[in-house]
Amino acid sequence: MRTAYIIFILATLSLAGCATQKQTPEEQTAPRQDTVRICDSSGCSDRSRDSATFQGTPVDPEAERRLQALTDLAENNPKAAYDLGLRLLRGDGVERNSYQAMQWMRKAGDGGHTEAQFALGRLYLMGFEEMGSDPQEAEAWLTRAAANGHKGARALLPDAQAAKKDEQAAFRVREAHRKSWGAWYSGYPYYWVWGSRGWYLR
Repeated sequence: MRTAYIIFILATLSLAGCATQKQTPEEQTAPRQDTVRICDSSGCSDRSRDSATFQGTPVDPEAERRLQALTDLAENNPKAAYDLGLRLLRGDGVERNSYQAMQWMRKAGDGGHTEAQFALGRLYLMGFEEMGSDPQEAEAWLTRAAANGHKGARALLPDAQAAKKDEQAAFRVREAHRKSWGAWYSGYPYYWVWGSRGWYLR
């Protein structure tokens, strides 16, 4: 009798445990997710759910203040817009962001900044990161820079026009100029520098 009572208690506890862990129909059919997708500055990857933790980068208040001050300047100053675009392309003091860099370069170019117009012409001709080549857009920006007297734009403009006509010419142009890309990308100086009282022109 005592043994039958113990078996009855164990069976009841077992059924109670099953009842508390009952799954919905969606949970029953969904595959178990042992990984979670984590995206950070190094890219995106699937990591074990047990080991994935948030690893945010600490915010530097001084860097945030500098960036905000330069952004405010860039709204109305083509040289500052160019500098901000260049910093975003390089990841210099800011997180790299090619989309925002292009937006600020375009703002500078539309404001008449010749170096920004030339930079945009090269970027559109060569393509950059996820952005493919666009010879027609390159020609438009190089034409504007050449009209402002930029020698490099004058020299590159025929290449953009040739690239616009056929894909083989576009490929040859990109290959020919790819080697000289680093000089523009890393060598051009900024107009604005940070000092104890904020940003000032060199």
